[in-house]
Amino acid sequence: MADGTGIEWTEATWNPTTGCDRISPGCDNCYALTLAKRLKAMGNSKYQSDGDPRTSGPGFAITEHPSALDIPYRWSTPRLIFVNSMSDLFHARVSASFIRDVFQVMADTPRHTYQLLTKRPKRAANMAAELPWPSNVWLGVSVETTAQLWRLDELRRVPAATRFVSAEPLLGSLAGLDLNGIHWLIAGGESGPKHRELDPDWVRELRDECSDQHVAFFFKQWGGRTPKAAGRELDGRVWNEMPAPTRA
Repeated sequence: MADGTGIEWTEATWNPTTGCDRISPGCDNCYALTLAKRLKAMGNSKYQSDGDPRTSGPGFAITEHPSALDIPYRWSTPRLIFVNSMSDLFHARVSASFIRDVFQVMADTPRHTYQLLTKRPKRAANMAAELPWPSNVWLGVSVETTAQLWRLDELRRVPAATRFVSAEPLLGSLAGLDLNGIHWLIAGGESGPKHRELDPDWVRELRDECSDQHVAFFFKQWGGRTPKAAGRELDGRVWNEMPAPTRA
């Protein structure tokens, strides 16, 4: 967990699970996989189980952390919380019972707003009827190229009050993107020594689609060797639009 974070579109992170497996091009240079390897070497107890080397890596096996479930209860001040910055809650190896436990925590703490981001929305949609969907739980999907557009269709099957798209790292044009039923879009370039370049026109296309379809638009970064290397301005301004946090 981190009470405070460098991620521009949230205020805190909470990791009731850690670990994942790469399943699409946006995962190729996964920051979390690299960080998990470092945390394992440092002796962090949450990152001692290794994932499949073909899709995961050192310290990055899917692991449930029941001891982390009480963290949001201890945060008395309302927070915007990114759930599982180091994992994917809807990964096939996260048990259904643990997913229900995580949702119960979120339902029990309406003072916070929770942002869940997944590359596995089909499981989220299939489990939707088993889970509470209070208004303080947002659900988003990652869409890097047109090959992942199917994730939006699955997201629309989920009764989340706020649905969002993370087009980060944006790896191709998404011109004409249908944002029906979507409330927020985050776009951003890749960072790190192997980063892939971001075409400014791809970002402008998404900004204009958001404007035309009345969807909040957030531009996180151009990317580069470091996340902040090229700044955040697009056509002379910073784009920080987002839905209002849903807190009781």
